[in-house]
Amino acid sequence: MTGPEMHALVERLYPLCRSITGDGVRATLDIVGEHLDLQVHEVPTGTEVLDWTVPREWNVRDAYIKDPSGRRVVDFRRSNLHVVGYSVPVSATMSLAELRPHLHTLPEQPELVPYRTSYYAETWGFCLSQDTLDGMGDGPYEVVIDSTLADGHLTYAEHVVPGTSEDEVMISCHVCHPSLANDNLAGIAVAVALAKSLDQPRHTYRFLFAPGTIGAITWLARNRERVGRVKHGLTLACAGDPGRLTYKRSRRGEAVIDRAVTHVLGDRPHHVLPFSPYGYDERQFCSPGFNLPFGSLTRTPYAGYPEYHTSGDNPEFVSPSALADTLEVLRQVAGVLDGERTYLNLSPYGEPQLGRRGLYGSLGGRSDTKQAQMAMLWVLNLSDGEHSLLDIAQRSDLPFAALREAATALLAAGLVKETA
Repeated sequence: MTGPEMHALVERLYPLCRSITGDGVRATLDIVGEHLDLQVHEVPTGTEVLDWTVPREWNVRDAYIKDPSGRRVVDFRRSNLHVVGYSVPVSATMSLAELRPHLHTLPEQPELVPYRTSYYAETWGFCLSQDTLDGMGDGPYEVVIDSTLADGHLTYAEHVVPGTSEDEVMISCHVCHPSLANDNLAGIAVAVALAKSLDQPRHTYRFLFAPGTIGAITWLARNRERVGRVKHGLTLACAGDPGRLTYKRSRRGEAVIDRAVTHVLGDRPHHVLPFSPYGYDERQFCSPGFNLPFGSLTRTPYAGYPEYHTSGDNPEFVSPSALADTLEVLRQVAGVLDGERTYLNLSPYGEPQLGRRGLYGSLGGRSDTKQAQMAMLWVLNLSDGEHSLLDIAQRSDLPFAALREAATALLAAGLVKETA
């Protein structure tokens, strides 16, 4: 998928009202399912998942605040951000003073509508711009939230790209936010594009589309016997904003996924953050009982841009070029994970004669001849059975792909053998 195609997917998903459960999640997965073969799971309300319980399912059909003239001052149909997530049903007439405790604004960003939820406490509320609130009179106002909170299901989905190995790379993105283009939808779009781009990988790639926190916890609870297959993992979010890429390390700190991502980011503008037990679902996968090698890739991190969790996080905030850049980094990371090998030099006493084996001659005329030659020399020198290609890449400061190509040529010439 190209950047514009990923952006078109963001735009299509944007109007849907998502939460941690409900029809908006199913509609989102239906659209993702047009691109990928999905295995969709429905987990009933009340199911115990680790220390949590699957909550009741929430759906909302309409919501509004009408002024005395009958005009909808706040209207769910214009933006699903106007309703606090998981609001219980309401039908009442009240003054602005009575309504005011249930209204949420951003006084420091008066033109924007905030995103608020109340998943595990039965309450209700509306989100609106401070500008709108400032223009409201004393009322009375007709207040309606036409919602249901009832036994149902938590829904999540998986897409698996089989590899030659059962060892897995897992990519997780959350599907629980309503109309937020960068924090949610950009990650979904890039994950879809990455999955479609993989062609006969070495690892098996598992893509998880699940509501945040409770979705990851549910997946872990239902997959405890096979979670050890996950050798590398990434949560993906905030993948389309104009900021530089940011990688947050796994709890292990120096897992292969940590080293692979930081190597690929290389000289491009980026940030690397230490692990913290706060953020996206990497904190569930990295919880001490599982301690999976799970990092997090974003552009600007959560809460790091003014549009975060507001109506300003719309499709215009997400760019096709940023989506394409995030995808390219992930494809290179996949190349490192799948290409990682350890070799043993079979001619370790002095430098072997490369010319008579046609190895130098095969490089002639290339624009990267010097880099290719240095890659061969580095692979030969550090192929002692202890240093992997990623080790060599980090020490030599050469691209992993160049070292992988050199190792393949040396293997074909009988100068190295693969040990791991």
